[in-house]
Formats: sequence, C-alpha cells, structure tokens
Amino acid sequence: MSTSPYSNLSENAGHHQLIVKYSPLVKRIAYHLMARLPASVVVDDLIQAGMLGLLEAAKNYKAERGASFETYAGIRIRGAMLDELRRNDWAPKSVHRKTRELSEVVRKIEAETGRDARDDEVAKEMGLSMDEYYKILQDASSARMFGFEELGVDEEALENGLADKISGPFDKIQDDSFRARLAEVIASLPEREKMVVTMYYDSELNLREIGSVIGVSESRISQLLSQAMIRLRARLKDWINE
Repeated sequence: MSTSPYSNLSENAGHHQLIVKYSPLVKRIAYHLMARLPASVVVDDLIQAGMLGLLEAAKNYKAERGASFETYAGIRIRGAMLDELRRNDWAPKSVHRKTRELSEVVRKIEAETGRDARDDEVAKEMGLSMDEYYKILQDASSARMFGFEELGVDEEALENGLADKISGPFDKIQDDSFRARLAEVIASLPEREKMVVTMYYDSELNLREIGSVIGVSESRISQLLSQAMIRLRARLKDWINE
C-alpha cells in the first residue's frame, strides 16, 4: 500500500518544528564544547555540524524508545560535533603520545603506591619540570576533546542509560558492570578533580564559571579537567582495552 503524500507533508512539518524548537540546543552544546577548544576552532563549524545532527535526530527519533527528544537530540548533536572535530584533528601526534605516556605513568604510580598519583611524582617519573608537565596538560586540554568520549563512553548515554536503545560506537556502556566501575572511578577522583568533572558534565558550567566557584584561574581548571580524564583513562585501561 502506498504512503499518502499528505502524511509525508505532515511528517516533514513535524521535523521542521523540532528543528526550529531545538536549534538553541545546538548553540548551547557548541559553546559548551568551545570552552575547551583553541581559538582556531570556528564555532560556526560546530553549529553547522550540530544542525546536521539535529536533523538526523528529527528524522530518526522514535518516542517508544523511552527517551525524550531533547535527550536523544543532545546525543546526536554532540556526536556530530565530535565527528567534525575528529575529522579536523589539529593536534600534533606528539600531543597524543605524551598524553598516553602521562596516563601510563599515572597508572604505574597508583598501582605501586595505592593512592592518587601526585603532580610532582608524575613529572619526576617522566623526567619533566613542573612547567613542562603543566604544558602537556594544557596542550592536551586545548588540542582535542577531553571527555567521556575519549574513554569510549557517551556521557549522555551514561547518564540516561540509553546506549541499548541508540546505535553508535559506544557499545561498552551497555555493560552494567562497566557503568558501575566508571561511577566508582569517578567517585574515587581527588576531591577537586571530582568537583570539576561534576560541575562541567552535570552542571554544564564552563571553565571560567567553575574557576569562579573554586577560586582558581580558568587555565588551572583546564589542567584539572585534563588531569581527571587522564586519571580516569589510567584507572579504566583494562576495561577500555577489552
């Protein structure tokens, strides 16, 4: 039986209404991501990619999946923006290499001591001055996205338990034991790093706002966020590599 052209018109009108209503969400997510990206990234490029993600969400959303459209669209929008960033990855290979080395050193120190690795210990183990160590953290933060996506986890899928309903590259999050382990590791972060992660991902404050709350500079918040994600990567290595 053929589909009525009028039903197609109605469906297209519904898509248009969703896009108009949720286009501000695209801008909000774009500017939230921009808080950690270098000036060379153009926000309009992120917004354009995000609008494509919103369009895809409008076409594919199924209410029976149990998620609100805003939640579903947020995942698709953020994913489209991250794909755009990855396609235009400006980070030198040395930044990625040094970040991996930092994670390995953190893992080694914490395995040997049974406690959080300190900045000075990591720097000493790598043969770096503190200034050089903090420069790596700054480069890591500004050169590419540091988020749960870097751990192979979609942060919104984590919060809403939707990975079993939404196809994508984040199959790991379907594992309940991994979810539990990730929550445990986040809770085990040093207090200040845990506060930064919580305010950035849960409260969606930008780096400047978090700095005002904690009473440190925006660049220091950027370092703390990088430290937190490096520590998470180190503590979740066995899970990530499975």
